[in-house]
Amino acid sequence: MIVDDEAPILVATDLTKSFGGTEVVKRANLTVKRGSIHALIGPNGAGKSTMFGMLSGFLLPTKGRIEFEGVDITHERPESVARRGLVRSFQISAVFGHLSVHENVRVALQRHAGIASQFWRSDAALARLDARADELLDMVNLTAYRDVLAVNLSYGRKRILEIATTFAVAPKLLLLDEPMAGMGHEDIDRVVSLIRHIAAGRTILMVEHNLSVVRDLCDSITVLQRGEVIAEGDYATVSSDARVREAYIGTEEED
Repeated sequence: MIVDDEAPILVATDLTKSFGGTEVVKRANLTVKRGSIHALIGPNGAGKSTMFGMLSGFLLPTKGRIEFEGVDITHERPESVARRGLVRSFQISAVFGHLSVHENVRVALQRHAGIASQFWRSDAALARLDARADELLDMVNLTAYRDVLAVNLSYGRKRILEIATTFAVAPKLLLLDEPMAGMGHEDIDRVVSLIRHIAAGRTILMVEHNLSVVRDLCDSITVLQRGEVIAEGDYATVSSDARVREAYIGTEEED
């Protein structure tokens, strides 16, 4: 398939999701430009996680359409969406604590290579993945922790390891669900630098509560409130919008 580099990589049109008759997301539209860092923000309960669930195939929209690289993926399952290159990193760190940092990345590479469950493979056969695993660790500045058990990593470094395992599947569009959640300032600075680094030649869509991070990192921002898109544009545009300021009164400090 020939990809138009000028065309948006992801387009969601009139996305709606209802639970028990209640619309959590209401006719939301989202366009993500290829090569951009795009933030999806909003107060708690705005529908951000539900949007991510629909975009990644974990939730079926009640109405609406999702196109990835011009292909309708609205009804595709998560594994099919991921194979296309739209990959989600979850808010809660998901690494194997009893495996080393290097082994965690190699497991992710095994999955991508289709040999995750082929336990009869010899060490020699799996060793071909070691070089790529080490490249990924170098990319995220975890080489010094290569042989450390993941359970012994700080929370921030576990999140960074999770990003490395996500990149093992070679995403075209990476969905990051609150990558800074629960982090101190030092870890936040480290992850911001990492996202800037890995964004080169890739596209990132992130849910993030830390507005200073969004301001400094993101090219475009879409703001949700009560399931509806109320503003979109760069930080200067959305932050000057009266509806956005009203939505964040009393929440910016809390977030």
